[in-house]
Amino acid sequence: MRILLSQFRHPDDRLERETVGSDGELIVQSPSDGAWSMLSRDIRASIDGIIHSPPGSDVDGLPSEYPNARALVRAGVGYDGLDLEAWGRNGTAIFNVPDYGTSEVADHAIGLMLALTRGVITYNDAIRANTATGWTQGIAPAVRRLRDGVFGIVGLGRIGLATSIRARSFGMRIAFYDPYLPSGMEIAVGAQRCASLHELMAVSDVVSVHAPSSEETRGLVGHEALAHAKPGLILINTARGSIVDLDALHDALKARRIMAAALDVLPVEPADPTHPLIDAWRRGEEWISGRLVLTPHAAFYSPSSVIDMRVKSVETVLRHLRSGDLSNCVNREFLVRHTA
Repeated sequence: MRILLSQFRHPDDRLERETVGSDGELIVQSPSDGAWSMLSRDIRASIDGIIHSPPGSDVDGLPSEYPNARALVRAGVGYDGLDLEAWGRNGTAIFNVPDYGTSEVADHAIGLMLALTRGVITYNDAIRANTATGWTQGIAPAVRRLRDGVFGIVGLGRIGLATSIRARSFGMRIAFYDPYLPSGMEIAVGAQRCASLHELMAVSDVVSVHAPSSEETRGLVGHEALAHAKPGLILINTARGSIVDLDALHDALKARRIMAAALDVLPVEPADPTHPLIDAWRRGEEWISGRLVLTPHAAFYSPSSVIDMRVKSVETVLRHLRSGDLSNCVNREFLVRHTA
């Protein structure tokens, strides 16, 4: 079997070759002069499985140019860049790897919360600027006690649930909004279920976003949702940048409708320095000082999580090619139509 490492971004493919062993042949699409090398039609036609690296993008070429491809794995959690229906019509099952970075993302969300609520970055920057005058405690605007506060979660899936467990260890109460979970889930996890995002925003001291990117969630946390925020709210997003409307967040922070935000993901990555929110943060404008933390889409990352992601991606392809297994298939409905 031939497996394509599509737009492969790692320094070598040793892990993938060790996992495949003698069962298959790897075709590596690697950068060439700053662009991805193009695959010939003959090579595309010979591919049995695909592992696609970059988020938010599709494989080079049309699905019909990969007539033998039975499996396509997005090496990560998000798969919003892949045309699920077109690949399904091609008879190609699409998979993601939902469990490789669960611990890291949950840890990162809590870390972002602590960076603001314990003033870690503000204190550090103040001491670095002046070791004498910076040695003071009252300068971090979002500092507060976490115990008995409400930690709100948008999307109580694997990562959202893992984050809730961590938040609970700080003595926080859990609330969530997730219209796709069955009734009774709130009983099972011992949390307050909110009927709407507005309700969640109104009762929460911290809101952490853990929803997938889709047409439904694009701009979900926008002007209307932020207008319902409880005074002093802290917003955290480690999911997808498109879910939080950056213009609305700028306005809500500047008007102090919310206290602070921590973002690992942005609608445009790397961060657009011309956006009013990013520009104010970069220039250190007083109104946003200590109220915004940015990290570079790194919540998923640790050396261990990257190993898991790469190995699990290959294992998923092999499992489907050998047995037709559809665990973690995200375009099953289109495959069913194709089969019918």
